[in-house]
Amino acid sequence: MRATAVRRTALAACAVSLALLATACGGSSDSDAGDGKNDKGGATSGSSSAPKASAEALSAAELEAASLAQGDVEGHKVAKAGPDDEVPADGLKADKEACLPVVHAMFGVAADGSKATTKRKVVTDPAKGAKKSIEDLTDGEGEAALEAAFDLTSTFVALNSYEGTAGADAYAAVKKAAAECAGGFTATVAGDEQKVVSITEEKVTGGDEAAAWTVTAEEDGAKAPFKLVALRKEGTVATFFSFNLAAGRDGGAKFTVPTEVVAAQAKKLG
Repeated sequence: MRATAVRRTALAACAVSLALLATACGGSSDSDAGDGKNDKGGATSGSSSAPKASAEALSAAELEAASLAQGDVEGHKVAKAGPDDEVPADGLKADKEACLPVVHAMFGVAADGSKATTKRKVVTDPAKGAKKSIEDLTDGEGEAALEAAFDLTSTFVALNSYEGTAGADAYAAVKKAAAECAGGFTATVAGDEQKVVSITEEKVTGGDEAAAWTVTAEEDGAKAPFKLVALRKEGTVATFFSFNLAAGRDGGAKFTVPTEVVAAQAKKLG
């Protein structure tokens, strides 16, 4: 398979799959501070019937220590997110005001009242393949190598700590928005309009309460699935927004909620 053909296919796949998360292919470095303090354990489940309880916000140092680090998720690379990986709150809009908490959750933007924030990028390690040069691959080998190269899940993880019941309120706002906007809406991300055609609920467990969804975006007739998870542990709310380049090309049959990333983060939160 010619190297130029591989590169062309790669670019086409990237254009579809990164419609909503254009910045996530980039940089690494830097994030907010933190150093963490875990509370008593007991990850529980999914829906959201946990009673509201007043919580003490983790400090920046405590939140940093409770955030994912390299080695916390087997088979994944973890790095602090940098400015190139983020879209600021004023760069995010929705044509339906009720849907804005979902857009904010996708990009790790804190709700009002957040006391500290950390952000991470977590990417699956590429499968180890044959060490042939791209120019030496046959058509079949080239297609298989391309498929493997794009079958990587990248997850943007944000932790935000809140005082009192603000964390429970922030989590509830994301759940409410996902339900109200299940039929779709249009988001504006850094000036570019992106159409979300559906939000469907998935299963996930962890923390005091957790919920997950498949967010399906569409551009020029091509659909791309993304996974969104919101998890609350006492006054800390974690959001996870994931995409998979191969899923953007094949309709998402192999793309699932990154439960190992969610479980690792839930464990560090206590």
